[in-house]
Amino acid sequence: MIINIKDLSDKNHERKNINIEIEKDKFFDGSEMVEYSKPIKFYGFLRRKKEVMELIGDVDTEVLLNCSRCTKAFPYKIKIHIEEEISNTDDCEIISTNTENIDIYEIIENSIILELPVKRLCKEDCKGLCQTCGKDLNLGQCSCTDFYVDPRLEKLSQMFSNHKEV
Repeated sequence: MIINIKDLSDKNHERKNINIEIEKDKFFDGSEMVEYSKPIKFYGFLRRKKEVMELIGDVDTEVLLNCSRCTKAFPYKIKIHIEEEISNTDDCEIISTNTENIDIYEIIENSIILELPVKRLCKEDCKGLCQTCGKDLNLGQCSCTDFYVDPRLEKLSQMFSNHKEV
């Protein structure tokens, strides 16, 4: 979503209201492709303060994430408040632009990525997959009896199997 900022002046605290709905399919969050399950809604404004443009507003959307334990896709709601400064300077705290147009989708997408959880769980008590047969343990127990134990850690499992305090 490209916004022209040429006509905004800092006199009289002039601002450009932005109420948009952006339809996007997916984005790359640095590790995997993430799909949008609802359009991105942005309600806010853009204003100039001397040499700096301020983008202030609220984002509301929903994405589909893959559970880290059972790998099933689940919806994740995102509601965030954005306050970003945009300028043509090289200040590392300010988003840089050298044109009269600003792509606010890029700013919104970066804010969404920062809002995503590191550990993505469909539910707090997700049991994950059986490490032997791959069955989803949320749907029921599997028939596997033996689990592979790394030989380097086998002594540890024996130490805790007799249920004595250490």
